[in-house]
Amino acid sequence: MQPNKHLLLFLFVLLCGIATLSAQEDPITPLPIKAIKDTIYAPLLPANILNDSIKTDSVQTDTVPKKQPLLLDKIKYKAKDYVKLSQKDNKIYLYDEAEIYYQDTELKAGVIVMDYVKNEVYAGRMKDSLGNYSQLPFFKQGSQEVRPDSIRFNFDTQKALIWNSRTEQEAGIGQLGSDAMKVYAEKTKKENDSVYFLNEGKLTTSNDTVNPDYYIRVRKAKFVPKKKIIAGYSNMYIMDVPTPIALPFAYFPLTTGRVAGILFPTFGNDPRRGYFIQNGGYYLPISDYVDLSITGDYYTNGSYGLQGRSIYSKRYKFNGNVNISYENLVTSQKGFDDYSRTSNYNIRISHSQDSKASPNSRFSASVNLGSSQYYTNSLNQVNRNNSQTNTFASSISYSKTFPAYPSVNTSLTLSHTQNNRSEERTINMSLPTFQASMERIYPFVKRDEIKKGVFENINFQYDVNAQNSITTTEENFFKSGMFDDARIGARHRIPVATNFKLAKYLSVSLNGNYEDVWTMKTIRRQYDAEAEQVVTDTISGFDRFNRYSFGTSIGTTVYGTWNRGEDKKIQALRHVMRPSISYNYTPSFEQFYDTYIDEDGEEVQYTPYETSIYGRPSLNKGSSLSFSLQNSLEAKVRDKDSTATEPKKVKILSNLSFNASYNLEADSLKLSPISMSGATEIIKNVPINFAATFDPYAIDNSGRRINTLNIKNGGGIARLTSARVNTSFSLNSEMFQKGGAKEKSDEEKQSNFSDNPFAMDDIRGEQSRFDRGNTNNRDSGKNEEKQQLYNNKLPWDARFTYVASYNNSNRQSEITNHSLMFSGNIQLTPKWEVGFNSGYDLKNKGFADTRFAFKRDLGSFRLSFDWTPFGRYERWYFFIGIKSSILSDLKWENRSQR
Repeated sequence: MQPNKHLLLFLFVLLCGIATLSAQEDPITPLPIKAIKDTIYAPLLPANILNDSIKTDSVQTDTVPKKQPLLLDKIKYKAKDYVKLSQKDNKIYLYDEAEIYYQDTELKAGVIVMDYVKNEVYAGRMKDSLGNYSQLPFFKQGSQEVRPDSIRFNFDTQKALIWNSRTEQEAGIGQLGSDAMKVYAEKTKKENDSVYFLNEGKLTTSNDTVNPDYYIRVRKAKFVPKKKIIAGYSNMYIMDVPTPIALPFAYFPLTTGRVAGILFPTFGNDPRRGYFIQNGGYYLPISDYVDLSITGDYYTNGSYGLQGRSIYSKRYKFNGNVNISYENLVTSQKGFDDYSRTSNYNIRISHSQDSKASPNSRFSASVNLGSSQYYTNSLNQVNRNNSQTNTFASSISYSKTFPAYPSVNTSLTLSHTQNNRSEERTINMSLPTFQASMERIYPFVKRDEIKKGVFENINFQYDVNAQNSITTTEENFFKSGMFDDARIGARHRIPVATNFKLAKYLSVSLNGNYEDVWTMKTIRRQYDAEAEQVVTDTISGFDRFNRYSFGTSIGTTVYGTWNRGEDKKIQALRHVMRPSISYNYTPSFEQFYDTYIDEDGEEVQYTPYETSIYGRPSLNKGSSLSFSLQNSLEAKVRDKDSTATEPKKVKILSNLSFNASYNLEADSLKLSPISMSGATEIIKNVPINFAATFDPYAIDNSGRRINTLNIKNGGGIARLTSARVNTSFSLNSEMFQKGGAKEKSDEEKQSNFSDNPFAMDDIRGEQSRFDRGNTNNRDSGKNEEKQQLYNNKLPWDARFTYVASYNNSNRQSEITNHSLMFSGNIQLTPKWEVGFNSGYDLKNKGFADTRFAFKRDLGSFRLSFDWTPFGRYERWYFFIGIKSSILSDLKWENRSQR
């Protein structure tokens, strides 16, 4: 039966409509099919058109978002030699200085092959005709950099396989700072941006990345960049030789900055205290501004030590540190005769304020207090360098300035000094000291006007000083008894002065000073007939006394010049003298004195203010003349440089002063001893200071001064009673290298010893005085060349201090001190250095504490040997360890058995 044509046409139209509706409901629109030579586009029929009428189950609908395209950005690539595109292999070949960039990923290598179907890239080295490799791959993703031999990387998964990878990680452990850890691995699998797995890896801090002098071999490890490395069995290799230093598993922190963690201790043995561990503990960064480290020492005989250290800092505000140490020292064992137990402590605090924090106020602290024998008997080797410390000193102060006119400066200070060598072990403290001072005021002239004459130059000031002074001993320190002898007082002072010119060349000054002294304790003294002794009672309560004085002085400056002519070596001499005469008067303050009757029935005067911090009022009237003469001498010397237009100035004497006084109120011995002091630096960088005292009076057989001039007693104008000379200077190898020395400035040249005609032979000079001016020495060039070569190979430096003092106050003519201290360093090779520190007592014929320090740079390691061969502190100490802070716990140290 033939189908009806109209029915077929109806069915065809109906089917087309259904297909059109179905295409509109489907989110993925099928592509239209274009008929050949036809402009009509026919829709693609769905494959399940017959099932479209069936109701769809909602569970079958996929609600997961469609996956985005894998390559989210363009890949940029280039190469120096050629870029080859292979459609057959679906690959791009890049050769010679090949580079690929994709988002934050950067890849450079000699050869790069990219599969654009798999979205993978392979990079490797180039090999020349001689078999040498060059242009190793460089892979960078974000901040992570790897330099392997070859690498395979997938852009889609971001995973990679890396062969012979090399990377460097900045890391720091706790308070030790940051350093670089080099990580090598034969094969590395990059799992994601933060996790790498290593196979046959090497960890080192050596600078030699090809042949490190040491490394830690890890068989398998998990590497998290900038955080950590977790490894299985690991052991240390030195010069590719395995060592027994091994761990079944290891953890290497790679975090930068301050991180909490354990501080690894030092192990050793002490014959007096047994085996020990030192400086082990924990480090804790409390905040961005403060940290804390707590360490301890323990010895098997029961000795132990605890140390706490905190460092704090806030930029543009303040910074400082706090160190507290306590040690329990046990010697020998219980039951033995030499058994003893003592304790030591030490507190050190340092605080400084940035000048920008507060311009008108400032707080600072420098505290060092503790047991007098702390450094001498300390358990810890780190305190060895301070064993010669004789004094502990502390100061905590707060100061504030009130800038409004008249400005006032105030300060509040806590101070402490402690002598560690005295038998009494005295401790002096001021808790606290308050000071305030007002700026100078000129009452008869405006503040900014020029001051002329006597009246306009009249000025006065005001200052106050108040303190609570405590003197105690180490035994009573930090106990209630330390305050028993405390002295409290204050001093108010108003100085008044003026100055003017007299006869154009004379400078005259007038001055007066008023003081009001307050005290919180006075004394009362009386004779106790029953006890047959003088009894002194201390009376608590406020009391005061005042004192004043007047003075005047006149002085001038005299210049003397001797010009010898510009054609002379010494062209001119200049002598400057500054003589001055002053008069001072102090009245008697006998109103502040009391009397008591002694056992002989005689009146004895005393002042209740004997214990005052600021001294007692004077009982006798004072009236004296003082004389002073200051001198300086310099010369103008023709410069050896013919191009120089001005002569050089050479200071022969920078200072030479004489001082004496004449007591107008004394019945005898009116003249005081004459003091002389001077300084010269006629040798460059060698300051020489000298001083002496001369007495114009003679002495009797018991050594007391008598009222007879020494010249009338058969002696000279004055007796030399004491003298002192000291100098210190430094030498180094560069001073002996003519060609290697740096160009000197004019100021330096003026004090050059070899150019100074007044000087003796310079012990550092480049030639002796017999060779000066001799330009025909045929061997001078050869000697200079040998000297330079020798000194270039052997750099050294040395420091010397010489002190000599003389005492003849009682005709003993005694050298009281005659010593030479010296220290220095010599660099035997670029990596070998020897240091020394010693001194010789020329009077007692003996060496001071002598110490040698040997240092050796072993590349990644450092070696040191500290040796005191003789004396009270005879000992030695040996250390070898890794220089890098990351692995600084890999070390070995040993010390002497004393």
